[in-house]
Amino acid sequence: MSVTYWCEHAWLPDGVHESVLIRVDGTRIADVTQGDPDGAERLAGLTMPGLANAHSHAFHRALRGITQAGAGDFWTWRERMYEVAAALDPDRYLALARAAYAEMALAGVTCVGEFHYLHHTPDGRPYDDANAMGHALIQAARDAGLRIALLDTCYLTGGIGTGAAAGGGTGLVGAQVRFGDGDADRWASRADELAAVYKGQPDVEIGAAVHSVRAVPAEQMPVVAEFSRHHAAPLHAHVSEQRAENAACVEMYAASPVQVLHERGVLGPRSTAVHATHLSDVDIELLAQSGTHICMCPTTERDLADGIGPARTLFDRGAPITLGSDSHAVVDLFEEARAVELDERLATGERGHWRAEELLTAATAAGHTSLGFPDAGLLVPGAWADLVSVRLDSVRTAGAGGVEAVVFAATAADVHSVISGGRHVVSDGRHTLGNVGAMLTEAIGWVR
Repeated sequence: MSVTYWCEHAWLPDGVHESVLIRVDGTRIADVTQGDPDGAERLAGLTMPGLANAHSHAFHRALRGITQAGAGDFWTWRERMYEVAAALDPDRYLALARAAYAEMALAGVTCVGEFHYLHHTPDGRPYDDANAMGHALIQAARDAGLRIALLDTCYLTGGIGTGAAAGGGTGLVGAQVRFGDGDADRWASRADELAAVYKGQPDVEIGAAVHSVRAVPAEQMPVVAEFSRHHAAPLHAHVSEQRAENAACVEMYAASPVQVLHERGVLGPRSTAVHATHLSDVDIELLAQSGTHICMCPTTERDLADGIGPARTLFDRGAPITLGSDSHAVVDLFEEARAVELDERLATGERGHWRAEELLTAATAAGHTSLGFPDAGLLVPGAWADLVSVRLDSVRTAGAGGVEAVVFAATAADVHSVISGGRHVVSDGRHTLGNVGAMLTEAIGWVR
């Protein structure tokens, strides 16, 4: 089916243009021209490519607003997260993830990278279908109108210095027992089964993740890296999010987390280092020279008091920057984008580190590429037909223009239309699934 959209303004690879006609055939963009609207469907404001949320933990959405009372840090927040993890089963996860992904669609996201480690039953045994939770996430994304890179996460130990190599058990306790597969070979066997189910399905990418140096012993990491190479799939990892993690890693391996990942073959052009907050100069060079993507999640990093990562330095050295909403304290990639710049200002006392176009590229083309969809994130013929239209006449954007209005003034509430893979999932600010707020309220109520 062919549909033509007339965009009042559109952000194309060479800048913003007026009166842009985009013809969509099925799931792809067929033509991009300029002209009068005639009988085309009109998209007001600024239309841009779909956004890529490169780092998501869908079940964390149930934590919004309930972890803000009192003092604490990442580690105290993590205990509340485990309480939610313990309450989910495949049906409840489907409902929660569907609502969380629909919220993302309302914010202009057309592809999500789901960092998935909630694999098994509460006592750690596999479900009858060992990938039941993964299937639930994929179904949720499809229901909400998103493509998904399901980053099946290897999570084996409760901390650095546990596991077989340390002569002890896994150290997984409480809700953590749901995450573990025993060892990397058993993880890979289960992940291979998942990849086989979705092979050739264009809206799903089965990738891999090393949860962190805390959760995957160094000797197990090459198995995960080999899965990525064999399937030509994305490979993500939490990296240096906490100073305590760095210190424990140096004590165990006499190397930083980045160095450990580098030595075990985890870094590279298909790889993404999530957070990358506390880095040495050597770490920065290893990440950049390997072509590893860096996923910044500023709203989560500030919510958890993690710190400010060296995003601009990494980018200048050659590491592509992407964006994620991570714990979903906020689901707004425009906020994530401008926070990268604003955090740099706080850290340096200077303004103007990033151009709006660079930040929007991080939210679009770079993010899609890091998730295994390099043919998305641009309004060009042959690309995925992802069109996100943002109002330029709201109380936030009125009087501004161009991509600066979107990156530095708009919020997710200004997205009024989302076409994802040719499917019109958001019209006039409403999702085709209905009242997403009610969906979230019901789903979260089941797990709290």
